[in-house]
Amino acid sequence: MARIKITVLIVLFAYSNIYGQNTTNIDVQHYRFELILSDHTDTIRGRATVSLKFLENASIFHLDLGNVDSTGKGMMVVSVKEAGTPVSFRHSNGKLRLQLTAAAKAGNNQVFTVEYMGIPSDGLVIGKSIFNKRTFFGDNWPNRAHHWLPCNDIPADKASVEFLITAPKHFSIVSNGIKVEERLLNDSSKRTHWKEDVPLPTKVMVIGAADFAVSEPAYAGNIPVTSWVYAEEKDKGFKDYAPAKDILLYYIDYIGPYPYKKLANVQSKTIFGGMENAGAIFYYEKSVTGGGGLEDLLAHEIVHQWFGDMVTETDFKHLWLSEGFATYLTDVYIESKYGTDSMNRRLDEQRSVVNSFAEKSTLPVVDTSSNYMRLLNANSYQKGGWILHMLRNTVGDRAFKNIIREHYRKFAGKNSSSADFVATAEMVVKKNLKPFFNQWLYKPGTPILATTWKYNAAKRNVIIVVEQKQPSLFSFPLELELKTANGNILKTVTVQKRKTSIVLPVKGEVTEMMTDPNYKLLWKAYPVIN
Repeated sequence: MARIKITVLIVLFAYSNIYGQNTTNIDVQHYRFELILSDHTDTIRGRATVSLKFLENASIFHLDLGNVDSTGKGMMVVSVKEAGTPVSFRHSNGKLRLQLTAAAKAGNNQVFTVEYMGIPSDGLVIGKSIFNKRTFFGDNWPNRAHHWLPCNDIPADKASVEFLITAPKHFSIVSNGIKVEERLLNDSSKRTHWKEDVPLPTKVMVIGAADFAVSEPAYAGNIPVTSWVYAEEKDKGFKDYAPAKDILLYYIDYIGPYPYKKLANVQSKTIFGGMENAGAIFYYEKSVTGGGGLEDLLAHEIVHQWFGDMVTETDFKHLWLSEGFATYLTDVYIESKYGTDSMNRRLDEQRSVVNSFAEKSTLPVVDTSSNYMRLLNANSYQKGGWILHMLRNTVGDRAFKNIIREHYRKFAGKNSSSADFVATAEMVVKKNLKPFFNQWLYKPGTPILATTWKYNAAKRNVIIVVEQKQPSLFSFPLELELKTANGNILKTVTVQKRKTSIVLPVKGEVTEMMTDPNYKLLWKAYPVIN
Protein backbone atom coordinates (compact mmCIF):
# COMPACT_ATOMS: atom_id res chain seq x y z
CA MET A 1 0.00 0.00 0.00
CA ALA A 2 1.00 3.60 -0.36
CA ARG A 3 1.05 5.70 2.80
CA ILE A 4 -0.78 8.92 3.67
CA LYS A 5 -0.54 10.73 7.01
CA ILE A 6 0.83 7.67 8.74
CA THR A 7 1.72 9.64 11.90
CA VAL A 8 -1.98 10.22 12.41
CA LEU A 9 -2.87 6.64 11.63
CA ILE A 10 -0.43 5.31 14.18
CA VAL A 11 -2.36 7.07 16.91
CA LEU A 12 -5.70 5.91 15.61
CA PHE A 13 -4.78 2.29 15.12
CA ALA A 14 -2.38 1.28 17.85
CA TYR A 15 -3.48 -2.35 17.71
CA SER A 16 -2.09 -4.93 20.08
CA ASN A 17 -1.13 -8.47 19.19
CA ILE A 18 -4.62 -9.80 19.93
CA TYR A 19 -5.02 -10.12 16.17
CA GLY A 20 -2.59 -10.91 13.40
CA GLN A 21 -0.61 -13.62 15.19
CA ASN A 22 -0.38 -17.05 13.61
CA THR A 23 -1.72 -18.97 16.62
CA THR A 24 -4.92 -20.74 15.64
CA ASN A 25 -6.34 -24.25 15.45
CA ILE A 26 -8.28 -23.71 12.23
CA ASP A 27 -7.52 -23.20 8.56
CA VAL A 28 -10.35 -21.43 6.75
CA GLN A 29 -10.97 -22.81 3.27
CA HIS A 30 -13.73 -20.49 2.03
CA TYR A 31 -15.79 -17.49 3.12
CA ARG A 32 -19.23 -16.60 1.80
CA PHE A 33 -20.30 -13.17 3.03
CA GLU A 34 -23.88 -12.07 2.42
CA LEU A 35 -24.35 -8.42 3.41
CA ILE A 36 -27.25 -6.00 3.32
CA LEU A 37 -26.37 -2.29 2.96
CA SER A 38 -28.77 0.60 3.32
CA ASP A 39 -29.02 4.27 2.41
CA HIS A 40 -30.89 5.00 5.64
CA THR A 41 -28.69 3.46 8.33
CA ASP A 42 -25.06 2.53 8.91
CA THR A 43 -26.16 -0.79 10.38
CA ILE A 44 -25.20 -3.70 8.19
CA ARG A 45 -26.80 -7.13 8.32
CA GLY A 46 -24.66 -10.10 7.53
CA ARG A 47 -24.57 -13.84 7.12
CA ALA A 48 -21.10 -15.38 7.01
CA THR A 49 -20.72 -18.99 5.93
CA VAL A 50 -17.24 -20.14 6.95
CA SER A 51 -15.87 -23.43 5.63
CA LEU A 52 -12.84 -24.51 7.63
CA LYS A 53 -10.51 -27.36 8.46
CA PHE A 54 -9.41 -28.16 11.99
CA LEU A 55 -5.65 -28.37 12.43
CA GLU A 56 -5.89 -30.26 15.71
CA ASN A 57 -8.48 -31.99 17.85
CA ALA A 58 -10.68 -29.25 19.29
CA SER A 59 -13.91 -28.70 21.18
CA ILE A 60 -13.55 -24.90 21.13
CA PHE A 61 -12.32 -22.54 18.43
CA HIS A 62 -12.74 -18.86 17.69
CA LEU A 63 -13.28 -16.45 14.86
CA ASP A 64 -12.27 -12.80 15.08
CA LEU A 65 -15.23 -10.42 15.19
CA GLY A 66 -15.42 -7.00 16.83
CA ASN A 67 -18.18 -6.75 19.41
CA VAL A 68 -20.32 -3.74 20.36
CA ASP A 69 -18.28 -1.13 22.23
CA SER A 70 -19.17 1.78 24.51
CA THR A 71 -20.05 3.95 21.51
CA GLY A 72 -22.64 1.47 20.29
CA LYS A 73 -20.54 0.45 17.31
CA GLY A 74 -19.55 -3.13 16.64
CA MET A 75 -21.13 -6.41 15.65
CA MET A 76 -23.83 -8.30 17.52
CA VAL A 77 -24.09 -12.01 16.79
CA VAL A 78 -27.67 -13.25 16.36
CA SER A 79 -26.94 -16.95 15.90
CA VAL A 80 -24.30 -19.51 14.95
CA LYS A 81 -25.22 -22.79 13.30
CA GLU A 82 -23.57 -25.86 11.87
CA ALA A 83 -25.67 -27.69 9.29
CA GLY A 84 -28.75 -25.99 10.71
CA THR A 85 -27.97 -26.96 14.30
CA PRO A 86 -27.36 -24.13 16.77
CA VAL A 87 -23.83 -23.85 18.15
CA SER A 88 -23.11 -22.41 21.60
CA PHE A 89 -21.01 -19.24 21.43
CA ARG A 90 -19.60 -16.42 23.51
CA HIS A 91 -18.74 -13.07 21.95
CA SER A 92 -16.40 -10.74 23.81
CA ASN A 93 -13.07 -8.92 23.44
CA GLY A 94 -13.24 -9.18 19.67
CA LYS A 95 -13.46 -12.97 19.73
CA LEU A 96 -16.38 -15.16 18.73
CA ARG A 97 -15.74 -18.37 20.72
CA LEU A 98 -17.65 -21.41 19.53
CA GLN A 99 -18.26 -24.45 21.74
CA LEU A 100 -18.73 -27.56 19.62
CA THR A 101 -21.34 -30.13 20.61
CA ALA A 102 -18.99 -32.90 19.51
CA ALA A 103 -15.24 -32.37 19.47
CA ALA A 104 -13.72 -31.97 16.01
CA LYS A 105 -10.83 -34.15 14.98
CA ALA A 106 -7.73 -32.84 13.25
CA GLY A 107 -8.37 -32.79 9.50
CA ASN A 108 -12.15 -32.41 9.85
CA ASN A 109 -13.81 -30.03 7.37
CA GLN A 110 -16.85 -28.29 8.85
CA VAL A 111 -19.09 -25.37 7.86
CA PHE A 112 -20.47 -22.74 10.24
CA THR A 113 -22.97 -19.95 9.56
CA VAL A 114 -22.89 -16.74 11.59
CA GLU A 115 -25.84 -14.33 11.49
CA TYR A 116 -24.90 -10.89 12.77
CA MET A 117 -25.59 -7.16 12.51
CA GLY A 118 -24.24 -3.84 13.66
CA ILE A 119 -22.41 -0.64 12.77
CA PRO A 120 -18.75 -1.33 11.91
CA SER A 121 -16.36 0.54 14.19
CA ASP A 122 -13.67 0.18 11.51
CA GLY A 123 -12.74 -1.92 8.48
CA LEU A 124 -15.80 -0.94 6.43
CA VAL A 125 -15.65 2.81 5.83
CA ILE A 126 -19.21 4.15 5.59
CA GLY A 127 -19.59 7.81 4.75
CA LYS A 128 -19.98 10.50 2.12
CA SER A 129 -17.77 10.94 -0.90
CA ILE A 130 -16.18 14.26 -1.85
CA PHE A 131 -19.38 14.77 -3.86
CA ASN A 132 -21.53 14.24 -0.76
CA LYS A 133 -22.84 10.88 -1.90
CA ARG A 134 -23.07 7.80 0.29
CA THR A 135 -20.37 5.16 -0.10
CA PHE A 136 -19.16 1.91 1.49
CA PHE A 137 -15.53 0.84 1.18
CA GLY A 138 -13.78 -2.11 2.77
CA ASP A 139 -10.37 -1.18 4.19
CA ASN A 140 -9.01 -4.21 6.01
CA TRP A 141 -5.24 -3.75 6.32
CA PRO A 142 -3.58 -4.88 8.51
CA ASN A 143 -6.09 -6.80 10.66
CA ARG A 144 -9.23 -4.68 10.52
CA ALA A 145 -11.46 -7.16 8.63
CA HIS A 146 -12.81 -8.52 11.93
CA HIS A 147 -14.58 -5.22 12.58
CA TRP A 148 -17.19 -6.16 9.98
CA LEU A 149 -16.51 -9.76 8.92
CA PRO A 150 -16.33 -12.92 11.09
CA CYS A 151 -12.97 -14.32 10.04
CA ASN A 152 -9.55 -15.63 10.98
CA ASP A 153 -7.89 -12.22 10.70
CA ILE A 154 -4.27 -13.23 10.15
CA PRO A 155 -2.17 -13.04 6.97
CA ALA A 156 -1.18 -16.71 7.13
CA ASP A 157 -4.73 -18.05 6.77
CA LYS A 158 -5.72 -17.63 3.13
CA ALA A 159 -9.12 -18.60 1.81
CA SER A 160 -11.24 -18.16 -1.28
CA VAL A 161 -14.06 -15.66 -0.83
CA GLU A 162 -17.36 -14.53 -2.28
CA PHE A 163 -19.43 -11.47 -1.49
CA LEU A 164 -23.19 -11.26 -2.12
CA ILE A 165 -24.18 -7.63 -1.58
CA THR A 166 -27.77 -6.48 -1.38
CA ALA A 167 -27.89 -2.68 -1.67
CA PRO A 168 -29.95 0.18 -3.11
CA LYS A 169 -29.95 -0.21 -6.87
CA HIS A 170 -28.13 3.06 -7.58
CA PHE A 171 -24.91 1.57 -6.17
CA SER A 172 -22.38 -0.17 -8.35
CA ILE A 173 -20.55 -2.86 -6.39
CA VAL A 174 -16.93 -3.88 -6.95
CA SER A 175 -15.10 -6.67 -5.18
CA ASN A 176 -12.46 -9.36 -5.52
CA GLY A 177 -12.78 -11.91 -8.28
CA ILE A 178 -15.33 -12.10 -11.06
CA LYS A 179 -18.89 -10.82 -11.04
CA VAL A 180 -21.11 -13.90 -11.00
CA GLU A 181 -24.47 -12.18 -10.96
CA GLU A 182 -26.16 -8.81 -10.72
CA ARG A 183 -29.93 -8.69 -10.56
CA LEU A 184 -32.73 -6.43 -9.39
CA LEU A 185 -34.66 -7.71 -6.40
CA ASN A 186 -37.37 -5.07 -6.52
CA ASP A 187 -37.85 -1.45 -7.54
CA SER A 188 -35.29 -0.19 -5.06
CA SER A 189 -32.62 -2.82 -4.48
CA LYS A 190 -30.37 -5.26 -6.27
CA ARG A 191 -27.99 -8.05 -5.38
CA THR A 192 -24.45 -8.29 -6.75
CA HIS A 193 -22.41 -11.46 -6.40
CA TRP A 194 -18.61 -11.49 -6.74
CA LYS A 195 -16.49 -14.62 -6.31
CA GLU A 196 -12.72 -15.09 -6.01
CA ASP A 197 -11.46 -18.67 -6.24
CA VAL A 198 -7.83 -17.81 -5.50
CA PRO A 199 -7.17 -17.98 -1.72
CA LEU A 200 -6.60 -14.52 -0.20
CA PRO A 201 -5.53 -13.19 3.19
CA THR A 202 -8.29 -11.22 4.89
CA LYS A 203 -6.26 -8.00 4.61
CA VAL A 204 -7.04 -7.79 0.86
CA MET A 205 -10.66 -8.98 0.83
CA VAL A 206 -12.85 -6.05 -0.12
CA ILE A 207 -16.08 -4.54 -1.36
CA GLY A 208 -16.74 -1.05 -2.67
CA ALA A 209 -20.19 0.49 -3.17
CA ALA A 210 -20.63 3.91 -4.76
CA ASP A 211 -22.20 5.67 -7.72
CA PHE A 212 -19.33 4.62 -9.97
CA ALA A 213 -18.69 5.20 -13.62
CA VAL A 214 -16.86 2.16 -15.00
CA SER A 215 -14.55 2.32 -17.99
CA GLU A 216 -14.61 -0.07 -20.88
CA PRO A 217 -11.98 -2.74 -20.20
CA ALA A 218 -8.51 -2.48 -21.67
CA TYR A 219 -6.76 -5.82 -21.93
CA ALA A 220 -3.34 -6.80 -20.64
CA GLY A 221 -3.16 -10.04 -22.54
CA ASN A 222 -6.44 -11.68 -21.51
CA ILE A 223 -6.76 -9.72 -18.25
CA PRO A 224 -9.47 -7.02 -18.31
CA VAL A 225 -8.31 -3.78 -16.69
CA THR A 226 -11.02 -1.30 -15.67
CA SER A 227 -11.31 2.00 -13.83
CA TRP A 228 -14.07 2.61 -11.27
CA VAL A 229 -14.38 6.31 -10.46
CA TYR A 230 -17.03 8.65 -9.14
CA ALA A 231 -19.39 9.50 -11.96
CA GLU A 232 -18.85 13.24 -11.43
CA GLU A 233 -15.24 13.00 -12.62
CA LYS A 234 -15.19 9.93 -14.82
CA ASP A 235 -13.19 11.51 -17.64
CA LYS A 236 -10.46 12.64 -15.27
CA GLY A 237 -10.39 9.30 -13.48
CA PHE A 238 -10.30 7.23 -16.64
CA LYS A 239 -7.32 9.28 -17.80
CA ASP A 240 -5.47 9.07 -14.49
CA TYR A 241 -5.86 5.31 -14.12
CA ALA A 242 -5.25 4.48 -17.79
CA PRO A 243 -1.51 3.63 -17.37
CA ALA A 244 -2.47 0.57 -15.31
CA LYS A 245 -2.77 -1.69 -18.35
CA ASP A 246 0.78 -1.12 -19.59
CA ILE A 247 2.16 -1.34 -16.06
CA LEU A 248 0.42 -4.68 -15.61
CA LEU A 249 1.90 -5.95 -18.86
CA TYR A 250 5.39 -4.94 -17.69
CA TYR A 251 5.13 -6.86 -14.44
CA ILE A 252 3.63 -9.94 -16.11
CA ASP A 253 6.82 -10.04 -18.17
CA TYR A 254 9.14 -9.23 -15.25
CA ILE A 255 7.63 -11.35 -12.45
CA GLY A 256 5.33 -13.96 -13.93
CA PRO A 257 1.67 -14.59 -14.79
CA TYR A 258 -0.87 -12.27 -13.19
CA PRO A 259 -2.63 -14.24 -10.45
CA TYR A 260 -6.21 -12.96 -10.80
CA LYS A 261 -8.83 -12.79 -13.52
CA LYS A 262 -9.27 -9.02 -13.57
CA LEU A 263 -7.78 -5.78 -12.32
CA ALA A 264 -10.10 -2.98 -11.21
CA ASN A 265 -8.59 0.37 -10.19
CA VAL A 266 -11.02 2.07 -7.84
CA GLN A 267 -11.41 5.61 -6.51
CA SER A 268 -12.31 5.13 -2.86
CA LYS A 269 -12.23 6.34 0.73
CA THR A 270 -9.32 4.14 1.81
CA ILE A 271 -7.32 5.70 4.65
CA PHE A 272 -4.17 4.89 2.68
CA GLY A 273 -2.80 6.41 -0.51
CA GLY A 274 -3.51 3.11 -2.17
CA MET A 275 -4.62 -0.29 -0.91
CA GLU A 276 -3.67 -3.40 -2.85
CA ASN A 277 -6.90 -5.39 -2.51
CA ALA A 278 -6.60 -8.45 -4.73
CA GLY A 279 -7.87 -7.70 -8.21
CA ALA A 280 -9.55 -4.50 -6.96
CA ILE A 281 -7.02 -1.85 -5.95
CA PHE A 282 -8.42 1.08 -3.99
CA TYR A 283 -6.88 4.57 -4.37
CA TYR A 284 -7.57 7.60 -2.22
CA GLU A 285 -10.39 9.88 -3.35
CA LYS A 286 -8.24 12.83 -4.39
CA SER A 287 -5.97 10.68 -6.54
CA VAL A 288 -8.24 11.68 -9.41
CA THR A 289 -7.15 15.04 -10.80
CA GLY A 290 -7.13 14.58 -14.57
CA GLY A 291 -3.47 15.57 -14.61
CA GLY A 292 -1.98 12.08 -14.55
CA GLY A 293 1.07 11.73 -12.37
CA LEU A 294 -0.12 8.49 -10.74
CA GLU A 295 2.21 6.14 -12.57
CA ASP A 296 4.41 5.29 -9.60
CA LEU A 297 1.40 4.86 -7.29
CA LEU A 298 -0.29 2.57 -9.80
CA ALA A 299 2.92 0.59 -10.21
CA HIS A 300 3.41 0.22 -6.45
CA GLU A 301 -0.09 -1.17 -5.91
CA ILE A 302 0.04 -3.41 -8.97
CA VAL A 303 3.30 -5.02 -7.75
CA HIS A 304 1.41 -5.95 -4.60
CA GLN A 305 -0.86 -8.21 -6.62
CA TRP A 306 2.13 -10.55 -6.77
CA PHE A 307 3.93 -9.64 -3.53
CA GLY A 308 1.63 -9.04 -0.61
CA ASP A 309 -1.49 -10.61 -2.13
CA MET A 310 -0.46 -13.80 -3.95
CA VAL A 311 2.79 -14.20 -2.02
CA THR A 312 1.95 -13.00 1.48
CA GLU A 313 4.29 -12.46 4.41
CA THR A 314 3.92 -15.16 7.10
CA ASP A 315 3.26 -12.41 9.61
CA PHE A 316 3.61 -8.66 9.73
CA LYS A 317 7.19 -8.55 11.01
CA HIS A 318 8.18 -9.55 7.47
CA LEU A 319 6.26 -6.65 5.92
CA TRP A 320 9.28 -5.60 3.85
CA LEU A 321 8.57 -8.63 1.65
CA SER A 322 5.45 -6.75 0.60
CA GLU A 323 6.24 -3.05 0.88
CA GLY A 324 9.96 -3.22 0.11
CA PHE A 325 9.23 -5.27 -3.01
CA ALA A 326 6.53 -2.85 -4.15
CA THR A 327 8.86 0.10 -3.53
CA TYR A 328 11.83 -1.29 -5.42
CA LEU A 329 9.98 -2.94 -8.29
CA THR A 330 8.34 0.43 -8.87
CA ASP A 331 11.86 1.86 -9.18
CA VAL A 332 12.71 -0.91 -11.65
CA TYR A 333 9.64 -0.05 -13.73
CA ILE A 334 10.59 3.65 -13.73
CA GLU A 335 14.11 2.70 -14.81
CA SER A 336 12.77 0.59 -17.68
CA LYS A 337 10.59 3.41 -18.97
CA TYR A 338 12.53 6.58 -18.15
CA GLY A 339 16.13 5.46 -17.68
CA THR A 340 18.67 4.88 -14.93
CA ASP A 341 18.96 8.56 -14.01
CA SER A 342 15.25 8.64 -13.13
CA MET A 343 15.61 5.57 -10.96
CA ASN A 344 18.72 7.01 -9.27
CA ARG A 345 16.84 10.17 -8.34
CA ARG A 346 14.23 8.00 -6.65
CA LEU A 347 16.90 5.95 -4.90
CA ASP A 348 18.57 9.12 -3.63
CA GLU A 349 15.28 10.37 -2.20
CA GLN A 350 14.53 6.99 -0.65
CA ARG A 351 18.00 6.81 0.90
CA SER A 352 17.44 10.21 2.52
CA VAL A 353 14.17 8.96 4.00
CA VAL A 354 15.90 5.87 5.42
CA ASN A 355 18.70 7.94 6.96
CA SER A 356 16.26 10.39 8.53
CA PHE A 357 14.31 7.50 10.03
CA ALA A 358 17.50 5.86 11.33
CA GLU A 359 18.38 9.04 13.24
CA LYS A 360 15.43 8.49 15.55
CA SER A 361 14.88 4.74 15.42
CA THR A 362 16.91 1.75 16.58
CA LEU A 363 14.58 -0.77 14.96
CA PRO A 364 15.67 -3.32 12.35
CA VAL A 365 13.72 -4.09 9.20
CA VAL A 366 12.41 -7.39 10.57
CA ASP A 367 10.54 -5.87 13.49
CA THR A 368 8.44 -7.83 15.98
CA SER A 369 6.34 -4.81 16.99
CA SER A 370 2.73 -5.74 17.70
CA ASN A 371 1.62 -2.26 16.62
CA TYR A 372 1.27 -3.03 12.94
CA MET A 373 0.62 0.53 11.82
CA ARG A 374 4.06 1.44 13.17
CA LEU A 375 5.52 -0.98 10.63
CA LEU A 376 4.45 1.41 7.87
CA ASN A 377 7.80 3.13 8.08
CA ALA A 378 11.01 3.67 6.11
CA ASN A 379 12.37 0.29 7.17
CA SER A 380 9.54 -1.64 5.51
CA TYR A 381 9.33 0.60 2.43
CA GLN A 382 12.51 2.46 1.46
CA LYS A 383 15.08 0.37 3.32
CA GLY A 384 13.41 -2.82 2.16
CA GLY A 385 13.61 -1.47 -1.39
CA TRP A 386 17.26 -0.50 -0.96
CA ILE A 387 18.10 -4.01 0.28
CA LEU A 388 16.72 -5.40 -2.97
CA HIS A 389 18.70 -2.81 -4.93
CA MET A 390 21.93 -3.79 -3.17
CA LEU A 391 21.11 -7.46 -3.75
CA ARG A 392 20.71 -6.72 -7.44
CA ASN A 393 24.12 -5.02 -7.48
CA THR A 394 25.61 -7.99 -5.63
CA VAL A 395 24.28 -10.75 -7.88
CA GLY A 396 23.71 -8.94 -11.21
CA ASP A 397 20.60 -7.97 -13.15
CA ARG A 398 19.80 -11.38 -14.64
CA ALA A 399 20.26 -13.28 -11.39
CA PHE A 400 18.19 -10.70 -9.50
CA LYS A 401 15.30 -11.03 -11.92
CA ASN A 402 15.55 -14.81 -11.65
CA ILE A 403 15.40 -14.55 -7.85
CA ILE A 404 12.23 -12.46 -8.04
CA ARG A 405 10.61 -14.81 -10.54
CA GLU A 406 11.63 -17.96 -8.67
CA HIS A 407 10.44 -16.66 -5.33
CA TYR A 408 7.08 -15.82 -6.84
CA ARG A 409 6.83 -19.20 -8.57
CA LYS A 410 7.73 -21.06 -5.39
CA PHE A 411 5.41 -19.18 -3.01
CA ALA A 412 2.48 -18.13 -5.22
CA GLY A 413 -0.68 -18.76 -3.22
CA LYS A 414 1.36 -19.30 -0.04
CA ASN A 415 3.10 -17.36 2.71
CA SER A 416 6.77 -16.43 2.82
CA SER A 417 9.17 -15.35 5.55
CA SER A 418 12.41 -13.43 5.20
CA ALA A 419 14.30 -16.71 5.66
CA ASP A 420 12.33 -18.17 2.74
CA PHE A 421 13.42 -15.31 0.49
CA VAL A 422 17.05 -15.68 1.56
CA ALA A 423 16.86 -19.39 0.73
CA THR A 424 15.42 -18.61 -2.71
CA ALA A 425 18.18 -16.11 -3.44
CA GLU A 426 20.88 -18.53 -2.32
CA MET A 427 19.40 -21.31 -4.41
CA VAL A 428 19.37 -19.15 -7.54
CA VAL A 429 22.91 -17.76 -7.23
CA LYS A 430 24.39 -20.80 -5.42
CA LYS A 431 26.12 -18.54 -2.94
CA ASN A 432 25.91 -17.89 0.81
CA LEU A 433 23.97 -14.62 1.15
CA LYS A 434 23.18 -14.87 4.85
CA PRO A 435 25.85 -12.33 5.93
CA PHE A 436 24.41 -9.82 3.47
CA PHE A 437 20.82 -10.25 4.64
CA ASN A 438 21.65 -10.57 8.33
CA GLN A 439 23.29 -7.16 8.50
CA TRP A 440 20.70 -5.32 6.44
CA LEU A 441 17.54 -6.99 7.79
CA TYR A 442 18.37 -7.57 11.43
CA LYS A 443 20.74 -4.73 12.25
CA PRO A 444 19.32 -1.22 12.66
CA GLY A 445 20.70 1.85 10.94
CA THR A 446 22.98 2.30 7.95
CA PRO A 447 26.71 2.86 7.44
CA ILE A 448 27.77 6.44 8.24
CA LEU A 449 30.97 7.08 6.31
CA ALA A 450 33.69 9.67 6.57
CA THR A 451 35.68 9.48 3.35
CA THR A 452 38.89 11.48 2.86
CA TRP A 453 41.62 11.44 0.25
CA LYS A 454 45.05 12.97 -0.27
CA TYR A 455 46.96 13.16 -3.53
CA ASN A 456 50.74 12.61 -3.38
CA ALA A 457 52.28 14.18 -6.48
CA ALA A 458 55.76 12.83 -5.72
CA LYS A 459 54.60 9.22 -5.43
CA ARG A 460 51.86 9.64 -8.03
CA ASN A 461 49.26 8.02 -5.85
CA VAL A 462 46.24 8.90 -3.78
CA ILE A 463 45.60 7.76 -0.21
CA ILE A 464 41.93 7.16 0.56
CA VAL A 465 40.60 6.62 4.07
CA VAL A 466 37.07 5.35 4.71
CA GLU A 467 35.94 5.39 8.33
CA GLN A 468 32.66 3.93 9.63
CA LYS A 469 31.18 6.28 12.23
CA GLN A 470 28.08 4.32 13.27
CA PRO A 471 28.30 2.14 16.43
CA SER A 472 28.05 -1.30 14.80
CA LEU A 473 30.21 -2.14 11.79
CA PHE A 474 28.88 -3.12 8.38
CA SER A 475 30.64 -5.01 5.60
CA PHE A 476 30.08 -3.85 2.01
CA PRO A 477 31.65 -3.03 -1.36
CA LEU A 478 32.09 0.70 -1.84
CA GLU A 479 32.47 2.29 -5.24
CA LEU A 480 34.73 5.35 -5.51
CA GLU A 481 35.26 7.56 -8.54
CA LEU A 482 38.38 9.70 -8.83
CA LYS A 483 38.50 12.63 -11.20
CA THR A 484 41.99 13.13 -12.60
CA ALA A 485 43.66 15.16 -15.32
CA ASN A 486 43.84 11.97 -17.40
CA GLY A 487 40.26 10.89 -16.97
CA ASN A 488 38.13 9.33 -14.29
CA ILE A 489 39.04 6.20 -12.33
CA LEU A 490 36.30 3.93 -10.94
CA LYS A 491 37.41 1.69 -8.09
CA THR A 492 35.44 -0.67 -5.83
CA VAL A 493 36.90 -1.44 -2.40
CA THR A 494 35.69 -3.76 0.35
CA VAL A 495 34.95 -1.98 3.61
CA GLN A 496 34.75 -4.13 6.76
CA LYS A 497 36.82 -2.45 9.48
CA ARG A 498 36.30 0.71 11.45
CA LYS A 499 38.93 2.42 9.28
CA THR A 500 39.95 1.27 5.82
CA SER A 501 42.96 2.81 4.02
CA ILE A 502 43.58 2.39 0.32
CA VAL A 503 46.56 3.54 -1.74
CA LEU A 504 45.88 3.83 -5.45
CA PRO A 505 48.45 4.68 -8.14
CA VAL A 506 47.28 7.44 -10.48
CA LYS A 507 48.75 9.00 -13.64
CA GLY A 508 47.54 12.53 -13.06
CA GLU A 509 46.52 14.88 -10.31
CA VAL A 510 43.34 13.94 -8.47
CA THR A 511 40.97 16.89 -8.24
CA GLU A 512 37.84 15.27 -6.86
CA MET A 513 36.57 12.02 -5.38
CA MET A 514 32.95 10.88 -5.43
CA THR A 515 31.69 8.23 -3.03
CA ASP A 516 29.13 5.78 -4.43
CA PRO A 517 28.63 7.72 -7.67
CA ASN A 518 26.24 5.13 -9.13
CA TYR A 519 23.89 4.78 -6.16
CA LYS A 520 24.81 1.22 -5.18
CA LEU A 521 25.02 1.53 -1.40
CA LEU A 522 22.64 2.51 1.37
CA TRP A 523 24.81 4.88 3.43
CA LYS A 524 25.04 8.33 4.95
CA ALA A 525 27.85 10.84 4.58
CA TYR A 526 29.63 11.98 7.73
CA PRO A 527 30.72 15.61 7.25
CA VAL A 528 34.48 15.96 6.76
CA ILE A 529 36.82 18.61 5.44
CA ASN A 530 39.33 17.27 2.93
